[in-house]
Amino acid sequence: MTIRYPNGNAYRAPATSIGRRFPSTYTTDYGKRGMTLEEELNESNTYYELHGLAVVHKKPTPIRIVKVDYPKRSAAVIKEAYFSTASTTDYNGVYQGHYLDFDAKETRNKSSFPLKNFHQHQIDHMRACMTQGGICFAIIKFVTRQEIYLYPTTKLFACWDAQETGGRKSVPYADIAEQGILITPELQLPVPYLKAVDQLL
Repeated sequence: MTIRYPNGNAYRAPATSIGRRFPSTYTTDYGKRGMTLEEELNESNTYYELHGLAVVHKKPTPIRIVKVDYPKRSAAVIKEAYFSTASTTDYNGVYQGHYLDFDAKETRNKSSFPLKNFHQHQIDHMRACMTQGGICFAIIKFVTRQEIYLYPTTKLFACWDAQETGGRKSVPYADIAEQGILITPELQLPVPYLKAVDQLL
């Protein structure tokens, strides 16, 4: 199936564990290092909800279907679809009476986080949520370092706005490590980010 952006460009999904070739010899995956950040967050959110700690879900992406094949009555195959609107952030939900809205990003860059991973409409959305009293942040994973940080949007906005006056197009790793909150994986929680959220409250 071909999924396209509103401008007509084809969408390429990020690599996931589905369809990967695994080595013939089994190796222990300490800390679930093979999982993507999205998978880790989804597992953490399931744990939080099952234990009555928070209700946070990944937002569905609105898609407009334009071509469907019906090879037989019991099966329909979507052949072509478009993202009907620009997406906002990845996750939202409620924690201790507070509205949470955040985006999750991964980078293999060791020295910095490229700001091009965000889009203007996502920044605008988080600003609007914060104006209404919501708690917004970014969860950034440095894949090669195996480090995950909660990065406050106040810091993110400052870096984003500085681009317009000739500022950097990326956030140095050292800044994120200093200004963000390191999230350390736990046995049943790959990304226990609520502990970091507690520091924002």
